[in-house]
Amino acid sequence: MNKHTQPNPDSLIQIGELKKPYGIKGWLWVFSHLDNRPDIFEHQPWWIKTATGYKPLDVIKWREQGSGLDASFEPVTERNVEETIQGVGIWVEKDTLSDTEDDEYLWSDLEGLTVINAQNEVLGKVKSLFDTGAHSILEIEPTTDSIDSEPRLIPWHEQTIIDVFLDKQEIHVDWEADF
Repeated sequence: MNKHTQPNPDSLIQIGELKKPYGIKGWLWVFSHLDNRPDIFEHQPWWIKTATGYKPLDVIKWREQGSGLDASFEPVTERNVEETIQGVGIWVEKDTLSDTEDDEYLWSDLEGLTVINAQNEVLGKVKSLFDTGAHSILEIEPTTDSIDSEPRLIPWHEQTIIDVFLDKQEIHVDWEADF
């Protein structure tokens, strides 16, 4: 009997990814999208997207390993199984996350927002975000309203991000079109 109720996909948010296998006993490296990376283990249950829908993935044990995280899972107990889920996203229900502060945003809240620079030029929409270790990067894709057809990578940094207006679906940035 499944101890988890199938989630509504619209209620899920990706908070990390499973990376390459670690050892031979079913451990995987875990990449957390959270500011405090180990906090990823406080949000359970985890869900992984498969061809047949979302499946639960229960953390048995986890540990910090150098600057990274690794974990073992139920039902993953062998290296050959863990290799099949390498690179899969880790999803949780949004209501397991605590409320954000006024100057904090979930990546999922930023995806799709229109990016406008200080010259009031539309640079495009946020396609996705990724982390470099130093800071997060906004991947901007051009739209029909964009000043040009150039994709952009804009760092999420206090010198670059002027303001975020979730109600207007906009991010204002200090980033010129020819950067």
